[in-house]
Amino acid sequence: MNAPADWTPRARCPRCRRPSSVCYCAHLPALETRTKVVILQHPRERDMAIGTARMASLCLPGSALHVGIDWSRHAPLAAALADPTRTPILLYPGPGARDILRDPPTGPVTLVVVDGTWSQAKTVVRDNPVLHALPRYAFVAPEVSEYRIRREPDDAYCSTIEALMHVLGALEGDPARFRAMLAPFRAMIDAQIARQASEPSPRPRPMRPPRAPWDRLPPEIASRWDDLVCVVGEANAWPYRDAPDHQPDELIHWVAHRPSTGATFEALAAPRGALSPSTPYHTRLAADAITAAPPLAALLDGYAAFARPTDRVCAWGHHGAQLMCAAGGALPVPVLDLRVAVQRALHQKFGSLEDFAATLGPPPAPLGAGRAGQRVALLAQLVHAWRARFPAP
Repeated sequence: MNAPADWTPRARCPRCRRPSSVCYCAHLPALETRTKVVILQHPRERDMAIGTARMASLCLPGSALHVGIDWSRHAPLAAALADPTRTPILLYPGPGARDILRDPPTGPVTLVVVDGTWSQAKTVVRDNPVLHALPRYAFVAPEVSEYRIRREPDDAYCSTIEALMHVLGALEGDPARFRAMLAPFRAMIDAQIARQASEPSPRPRPMRPPRAPWDRLPPEIASRWDDLVCVVGEANAWPYRDAPDHQPDELIHWVAHRPSTGATFEALAAPRGALSPSTPYHTRLAADAITAAPPLAALLDGYAAFARPTDRVCAWGHHGAQLMCAAGGALPVPVLDLRVAVQRALHQKFGSLEDFAATLGPPPAPLGAGRAGQRVALLAQLVHAWRARFPAP
């Protein structure tokens, strides 16, 4: 069905970004706080019409809302965490998390909040070492969420704006003042429910012209083909992150492949600490080969000689790139996340690179040792397949 000739999109409020008919800006309070609130929003949550992170940031003029997944080199977040006048803390449940309502920290703090579904938030916290070192706080909502238009996984959970209402009330010692944050939240919910009641049938949407396969292809695969480099990094990874003897993940294996030329770089690095018993298993490398490898500096120097200033690095997820950066290596940013690109192009989630590669055909020959060598070959297979299937017009 095509759009009617007289169809026009609904007017939107530039502040709250909601349709003007359900704008909640008239209900927004302006609450000054000694707490510096930093909201890290997952990109998929940014476009949720009934999300509350932006609403919360509008209620708190001194807050900051950032959108992204990889926070390893985010200057504004780094500056906020380095503020000597405020201790940074992370609002996220888990082992060792203190109850922030019963035992709030003393003095001003920088409160870091991750906004997204529980799965998205878990991924962001897991994949960002910059968040691991922060003291962790959590709470059980003292009242049932009023989020009547979105189902929470558990009755004890609540929306981002409700969480900030409870937490800031405890941190600032004035719970009643922060209940004003519920006014725009309730207005949004009431407007949404009223609209649904008045329009029982979904509002017909104009059909968009079908996207050509070329439109779904990350442009770098065509426009930057000569610069494209597929990379995989492996870590000496210790389980049980919260254990007293836990050691941070460190880069021990790096494989990079340039699909345009077939050139491949591979290097092992001996761990600085003890080798985790699980590392040989998950990397598929012999323990002796790992511990007898040259030091990390040799790996970094070798890759620096292989890399070019114009490189466009691609990977499946961000973990490998984060390992390289944490080790002191240099990578051009941003890294092209092929996992996200595949999901956007095919409108389908694939849990692992191996799962998606199985849809492309038989696995190619490895381009290096262990799991990293196999995965780099799968990445090369992916970009070659995409380039062949979606050639430039």
